[in-house]
Amino acid sequence: MTVLMALFDLVPVVLFAVCAVILMKDSYREMPKGANALFAGGLIMSITAGVFKALWKLLYALGICDFAALNVSFFPLQSVGFTLAAAGICGALFHKKAPVMMAAAVPVYSSALIFVIFMVLGTAGIWGCLDIMAVRAGKKKAAFLISLSFVCMMAMGYLSSRDFTNPVMNWAGEGVNTCGMILLLLAVISLDHAYTEIENKLIR
Repeated sequence: MTVLMALFDLVPVVLFAVCAVILMKDSYREMPKGANALFAGGLIMSITAGVFKALWKLLYALGICDFAALNVSFFPLQSVGFTLAAAGICGALFHKKAPVMMAAAVPVYSSALIFVIFMVLGTAGIWGCLDIMAVRAGKKKAAFLISLSFVCMMAMGYLSSRDFTNPVMNWAGEGVNTCGMILLLLAVISLDHAYTEIENKLIR
């Protein structure tokens, strides 16, 4: 683990945070309150998870300490965060009213299977709904970018299951993750412009 690798780990976190802020701004105007609360809360949990993981890597690389709790909490926090965000956006997109869910403190399990399921379902839900929104807005390029970003997310999931103590695998995973976040950010910016144009036409 090097300092450069630890700092590079922050790049996809920052990119996702920018995407999340744009999406939360648009969802506040477009989504019902319940759905928006789930969506925003889930995204904030996911960002927090990414910050925790990056901070753990940085502390470890600098030789300050091995704050293992930051690393261990990453997957449960991100998977549950993605699931909550997916529930919010799917509820708003398909049912108009988001399902009522109760968020509790994430328990610690000896098996990560439930979090793997949450991660896959959450990612598919968020990226899938964004893809549908892009198609509905007539932004085919954005839909294509979202689809490519989803492929990168799935590839990242596979790579993260490999031996990340191997620097080559770690750099490959970070590269794929960053590429996926860049594609997502470009698509989200395109969607944001589309919704802004629609609002301006309605005001006129």
